[in-house]
Amino acid sequence: MDTNDLSRETNNAIILTAERFHDELPLQFGVLADICKTDDEFLDQVELLINEWLTEWDLDEVMMDVFFDNPPDVKEFKEILVKILSSIESVRKIPANQRKFDY
Repeated sequence: MDTNDLSRETNNAIILTAERFHDELPLQFGVLADICKTDDEFLDQVELLINEWLTEWDLDEVMMDVFFDNPPDVKEFKEILVKILSSIESVRKIPANQRKFDY
């Protein structure tokens, strides 16, 4: 699926939040959308990736891979990741058939 196929709620919670933080971050999530078939699958994949970043990977290395030559403050990066996780929880409370899609 393409990010344009995501529900408005999912797009706002993840893509737009990431974009407002740093213009490189939504690219990481866009790649995940390509391998997903549904809105909920995308939420699952983003949540999995963020949890891996926060618990299993070297965050400094992640930041260099994601942000190239313009990394943000590591504390701010962690905060936005936690905010996105919280937003995912909020979107999950909305049944998929009640989310708004543009197609």
